[in-house]
Amino acid sequence: MHIEPGVVDGAKMAASYATATGSAAVAATMCLHTLRNDGGAPALLLRSIFTTALALIFFEVLPHYPIGVSEVHFVFGATLYLVFGAGPAAIGLAAGLLLQGALFQPSDLPQYFINVTTLIIPLWLVSIAAKRLIAHDTPYVSLKFWQVLAMAAIYQGGVITIVTLWSVYGGGLGAENLTAIGAFASRYLLVILVEPVVAMGLLAAAKAADRKVTAPIFYNRLHHTVA
Repeated sequence: MHIEPGVVDGAKMAASYATATGSAAVAATMCLHTLRNDGGAPALLLRSIFTTALALIFFEVLPHYPIGVSEVHFVFGATLYLVFGAGPAAIGLAAGLLLQGALFQPSDLPQYFINVTTLIIPLWLVSIAAKRLIAHDTPYVSLKFWQVLAMAAIYQGGVITIVTLWSVYGGGLGAENLTAIGAFASRYLLVILVEPVVAMGLLAAAKAADRKVTAPIFYNRLHHTVA
């Protein structure tokens, strides 16, 4: 999901500042939900530390490789949402991306605003879809595979779509650019297949854990229903 250097450059980079501002506003709204309804500032801070560490693992430890206009990363955004909530997931993805660039790949930093938009907007879509796909009386540890697959498809499909939009914006509709976009999109579909398996394993582990112990760390909805 990292846009390769040069795909969007020059004056066109200005658009990324606007999209990143919008993404920050969306992230702030999601964080406000945690602050008001799901543990307050201590929970937001604690969960954000976990999600930042996990995001850094997604970017640097798990397999990743450049293909076409971007890179394939196993960024399990829907899983972060299900386990930690939208606000902490947004902070973790943004902070992990920044740390990854600053510590390991400085060449990615000029594209930071592009890439953070690519990560945050699909997360927001997942948070909206969850309200429609998951009944209020269903804790996330009891989700069906198809529901988790749908959440993963929304997140990863969002990543593919936004990368495509950035690539067309930067490089146009020429055959070479479209071929590079297609190569990236086809390989990134693998992440949609892997994430539900990972998420179901984590949800099963959380279901077996003591909810009283795990509640301060994890999203309240993981073990509980909506009142």
